[in-house]
Amino acid sequence: MSRTSSYIIRNSKYIFLCRRVASEFKFSAVICIMPPRNRQHVKSKRDASKEAKIVPADFTSNINTDSKNNAPWTPTVYTAFKLLMSLRLCAAVWSNISDCDEVYNYWEPMHFLIQGQGFQTWEYSPQYAIRSYAYLWLHAIPSYIYSTFLQSNKILVFYFLRCSLAFCCALSEVYFFRAVCQHFGPNVGRLLLTFLTLSSGMFIASTSFLPSTFSMYVSTIALAAWFQQKYEVAIFATAVSSLVGWPFAAILGLPIVYDIIILKKNPILFIKWSLISLFLIAIPLIYIDSRHFGKFVFAPLNIVMYNAFTSHGADLYGTEPTIFYFQNGILNFNLVFVAALISIPVMLLLRPLEGYSKKLKSPPLYLCLAPLYLWIFVFFPLAHKEERFLFPIYPMICLAGACTLDTIQKMYHNLFLKRRFADYLEITNGISIAFCITFCIMSFSRTIILHRGYHAPIETFMVLGKFSTEESLHPLPPEYPVNVCMGKEWYRFPSSFFLPDNWNLKFLKSEFRGQLPKPYSNLPNATKIIPSDMNDQNLEEPSRYVDIKSCDYIVDSDYPNHSSLEPRYSRDLNWNITYSIPFLDSQRSHPILRAFYVPFFTDYYSSYVDYNLLQKANIRDRLIRKKRKILPK
Repeated sequence: MSRTSSYIIRNSKYIFLCRRVASEFKFSAVICIMPPRNRQHVKSKRDASKEAKIVPADFTSNINTDSKNNAPWTPTVYTAFKLLMSLRLCAAVWSNISDCDEVYNYWEPMHFLIQGQGFQTWEYSPQYAIRSYAYLWLHAIPSYIYSTFLQSNKILVFYFLRCSLAFCCALSEVYFFRAVCQHFGPNVGRLLLTFLTLSSGMFIASTSFLPSTFSMYVSTIALAAWFQQKYEVAIFATAVSSLVGWPFAAILGLPIVYDIIILKKNPILFIKWSLISLFLIAIPLIYIDSRHFGKFVFAPLNIVMYNAFTSHGADLYGTEPTIFYFQNGILNFNLVFVAALISIPVMLLLRPLEGYSKKLKSPPLYLCLAPLYLWIFVFFPLAHKEERFLFPIYPMICLAGACTLDTIQKMYHNLFLKRRFADYLEITNGISIAFCITFCIMSFSRTIILHRGYHAPIETFMVLGKFSTEESLHPLPPEYPVNVCMGKEWYRFPSSFFLPDNWNLKFLKSEFRGQLPKPYSNLPNATKIIPSDMNDQNLEEPSRYVDIKSCDYIVDSDYPNHSSLEPRYSRDLNWNITYSIPFLDSQRSHPILRAFYVPFFTDYYSSYVDYNLLQKANIRDRLIRKKRKILPK
């Protein structure tokens, strides 16, 4: 017997489990993105029999409006994928980096993994180890392959990864759309597709390099599988979302657990696939992280322990009032967010008018929307609030909003038009069209102002690549190390992917009194070294700052209000402005017009400052001094 055969026999159970899990995802993914004309040739008999049983039914009414003859028009899955993919690629190119945590906790460590340098935060210190290198490698491997074999330009590597995230997001969304059409009916499905494609919230979250975004992708797959009663996939996807992505995303899986154990009375299935998922995910996760940190590490457990069982925890990094998440929801989803919040109450109040059938689909409606409400009940009361904390429920907000709108259409039909029209969609489509048009206008307005008002940092750092290659703009040779300094704008740094080779970011002291990140060590096994001058209490570390004399460039916003630590460098004769772009001054702009772009009015009632790239006036002196040092005596 060969070595290969003996290996397969010894590991047959493990291989079977891997193939079982992979086959579920593989089939769904292929079917989702395949053109309709080809899809019928690859569907298995198993799926054909399942589809025969799953008829898109009216989930709140006994009126048969979803039969084959009367079903409303709904985009095919292939059309939906093309639409979603187009919008997600737009987000990959035009969306901003809205959170410095994304840069310093994910883009920078990944830059270190593939380029050998980058910033390290205290979370990656082996002393604390609350972030996972395994999660980083999921993104670093394709980025490394692209940079090695296709394109070494670091900015293109950055956008390659963003486009890859766009593809993953579109794939998870179209799988979700397909499941919603089957379980909730085509009207809810097409409303969901409208909200997913056009909402500002999905535009922001879809291509963010964050564990909460990863959890959004995989939790969406889990919920879609659950709607189709593919419980094995739902359990496994929830485990991936929680262990590889964000541990707190496990909250979204609680209704799935309730359905399997309480309603289906099948605890064996849940226990079996929970153990399988833990075995397949936790072992490689622990192995990779332990290799990088130099000790046994289970990062998901560490982050839960830090946030839940330490005296300081996440509250050190800013607290917000309860209204913060409501404001955020209105900005990113406008009318849909309001509709989502009242989805279950509206449906319960209107149940007598709806004429609910006794035979409801499984899982039941209230349980399908429960993940949204669970997330709200858990996260809204917490003091520490971040926009990214809501990313995992963004698709659920769209689904709940679609369900509410669909129910309102049925209510209007049952109250006023039931005798004249058998199908509620024959006359109530005007309600959904008016709602969607208003939603689209507000969403486009929000997305445009985000790009126009706040895209200056990325634009400014993209200019550095041009500067580094043109001697007329940058007189220093490529081998000279160059320091780009930031003071109060440190949190808008778009990552080292925008710095040319041999250029480094340095920090100037500003009014900020928290802890800034520190470059990784240049020594071998840098991830195993406990860095000096780091703490988990967000205490300022003065060692992070450099003297302004060591700076060759400064990136800064030119606000009229200034202090001794945050001067207006544009007024300093030692610095020349080499590039400038307008940047929205939110403090001196109209609160509504800075949040939504209204042609003519926004520009008139909003205030802008210059976002500047400043070059040291005597930068050529560095070259002269260097030449003097190498001249023979």
